[in-house]
Amino acid sequence: MIPTQQALVEITARLQMAGIEEPRREARLLLMHAQGCTQAGLIARDSVDPASYAPLLARRETHEPLAYITGHKEFWGLDFLVSPATLIPRPDTETLIEAVLESGQRPATLLDLGTGTGCLLLSALHEFPRAFGVGIDLNPKAAALAAQNAARLGLADRAAFLAGSWADALNARFDLILSNPPYIESAAIPGLMPDVATFEPALALDGGTEGLTAYRAIFRALPTLLAPHGLCVLELGAGQYPAVAALAAKAGFTATAKADLSGIDRALLVSFRK
Repeated sequence: MIPTQQALVEITARLQMAGIEEPRREARLLLMHAQGCTQAGLIARDSVDPASYAPLLARRETHEPLAYITGHKEFWGLDFLVSPATLIPRPDTETLIEAVLESGQRPATLLDLGTGTGCLLLSALHEFPRAFGVGIDLNPKAAALAAQNAARLGLADRAAFLAGSWADALNARFDLILSNPPYIESAAIPGLMPDVATFEPALALDGGTEGLTAYRAIFRALPTLLAPHGLCVLELGAGQYPAVAALAAKAGFTATAKADLSGIDRALLVSFRK
């Protein structure tokens, strides 16, 4: 056993040497997970066993994302299970939920294309307690994990999850359609942070040569998926607004953008042209 503060200092130093951003914060989170306690619980502990956190620390030193190590990630104030089958939810993606709320829409039926953890769909269902939603993911493991998250959040009776390619299995229209599609150009993926390039699923990252493959698929399906009065909100990569808005216009839709906290056009709001 060693003093808890000594453990935090040593973990922080090793994470810093590994090039991890915010090593002190991550050291605290990693040790909390290893001890199975809250921050208050960690403060109350005088000592910890290094064997309890050594394997976890070794994994993080390889740049395996902390969310995969702990198995959890917060999104929109909710706790989501995550796994290597899914993209890790990011704060920037919350911009899509903000955009929906600001739009004044009160949807009864929701669709999430490429649902991953289910974070977008389930966060929206949390905000619209009378709505029902469907989440689709090409990876059956992701769809199964999203269903687990729905159950944990008490939303299983208002959500259904399917494994499939975009909307191929659907024959319905939805008031609200959400998607955080793969939008990174294929050639750019090896240059991403190792946490992302090495560990997060390529299926959820790779948007093809121009980063637009998924958007084209969505706009092909959207005319028969979106209710006449409905709203579709798509996540954008940095600098993608002009190209994706042009795809929307070509498919017969109007599109506006909402910026995230960094000023990047992050959410594309799409509706039928009046």
